[in-house]
Amino acid sequence: MSVQGETREKTRINIREPRHYRVVMHNDDFTPMDFVVEILVDIFHKGILEAERLMMTVHESGRAAVGAYPYDIAATKVQAAQSRAREQGYPFRLTVEEA
Repeated sequence: MSVQGETREKTRINIREPRHYRVVMHNDDFTPMDFVVEILVDIFHKGILEAERLMMTVHESGRAAVGAYPYDIAATKVQAAQSRAREQGYPFRLTVEEA
């Protein structure tokens, strides 16, 4: 039953994909290449061949984007990788950039 003068309100919901952020790995002269590959496989879930290719890109170019994620996931992966590096005594560095 409809009440006279009833106003219906239409709500429009816009659902957007969250912004993505690139995780960038930086080269240094102290972190072993095997450790970098291990981080790429364990934390960033790369296959061994892709991990080795990315590690060489970082080594030769000084940096490389290793993935794009929503901010919270990107920051968590960076924190996990740097934490593991600090435990091993490596100055390994990653940054998060807007994609």
